[in-house]
Amino acid sequence: QVQLVESGGGLVEPGGSLRLSCAASGFTFSDYWMFWLRQPPGKGLEWVSRIDRGGGYTWYADSVKGRFTVSRDNAKNTLYLQINSLKSEDTAVYYCAKAKESSSTVAYDYWGQGTQVTVSS
Repeated sequence: QVQLVESGGGLVEPGGSLRLSCAASGFTFSDYWMFWLRQPPGKGLEWVSRIDRGGGYTWYADSVKGRFTVSRDNAKNTLYLQINSLKSEDTAVYYCAKAKESSSTVAYDYWGQGTQVTVSS
């Protein structure tokens, strides 16, 4: 079955960096767009980033553009999110998600348990 396991979150000071990882299994990773979403405390789920099957196309929410970098290693079935210049408003649970179908570029059907990122001094 599909499994997505995020890791790499933690407590970091403003301006710091983290690298989140998402280990995928149970499906052909290279056949699907992958996504990062986040849920800040007390708020709804919001888009962070999207990446196409080969990693050649990426999309970012305006709030993270220029600070976050999404990438993937299809040989390792792993999705990454490099987060730099962290701000307090980046505090959230970060989830990776799998596209619903191989042709889907936005719709998703599975997501992981999430990894907590807390930005605080």
